[in-house]
Amino acid sequence: MTETFDADWLSLREEHDHAARHAGLALELSATLPERPRLLDLGAGTGSLFRWLAPILGRAQAWTLVDADLGLIQRAFAETEAWAARKGWTTSWPSRQVLLVHTPSGAWRMEGLITDLREAPGNLPLDRADAVVNTALCDLVSRAWVERMAAGLARHRLPFYAALNVSGHERFFPPHPADGLVALGFRRDQARDKGFGGVALGPEAPAAMARAFGAAGYTVLRAPSDWRIGPGFSGFAASVAEGHAGAARARLPGHRPAIATWLAARQRQALRGVLTARIGHRDLLALPPG
Repeated sequence: MTETFDADWLSLREEHDHAARHAGLALELSATLPERPRLLDLGAGTGSLFRWLAPILGRAQAWTLVDADLGLIQRAFAETEAWAARKGWTTSWPSRQVLLVHTPSGAWRMEGLITDLREAPGNLPLDRADAVVNTALCDLVSRAWVERMAAGLARHRLPFYAALNVSGHERFFPPHPADGLVALGFRRDQARDKGFGGVALGPEAPAAMARAFGAAGYTVLRAPSDWRIGPGFSGFAASVAEGHAGAARARLPGHRPAIATWLAARQRQALRGVLTARIGHRDLLALPPG
């Protein structure tokens, strides 16, 4: 089984994802794409990457949102319709599976593809794409998965854009004596098998992708994309802390009392509005030769 994600958590993090992604790499990607690009969004979830990247591309475009969870894809359509309405744009449904967002810069097409990403890229319509994109996916996958992806995309000369891969640098403020313990447990959890054919890359993902795509002749660009969670978002910081604590408890069962004490302290700080965090991520763009 691959990892599953709660739609409410994906919605909660969307604002922070949008603020963190490196716009420079997105503009580099845009410059390489044709007039009406077609994008495959792997592990698309609720469509957050579409709502951030489509305005940067700023022209007519077509997206295929790829996920194993039909419920998340359905929510992606609903959230994108609501997002478009808030911007004053109209939407239409040419079919039950296709949403069009009508913007001043052209129509943005969205459709869903339900498939198992463990089998990618062999089960992806790469011959009908101009780029493959994703967010917070490649730290979950194995080295073999990345190497297979690089080889498959190289055959079609497709760019690969991977945003928000964990870097292994997490810091909560104010400091706590158990920060190192929680970080240790969290990193061990990142390295377990998450259903993609081997140990998950975790913070090794950016380097592993750079090696795999570099070996395939790609030019690889990387940039920081940290979450910077300020005091105005202590509730989100508390949710992130809870996730770290849960992962640490699972990997370090002998230290559960210390981890529980750490989490309780973080929750109290969140209630007082003083908990902040910086969670390290890296974005990567791999451009095919020529």
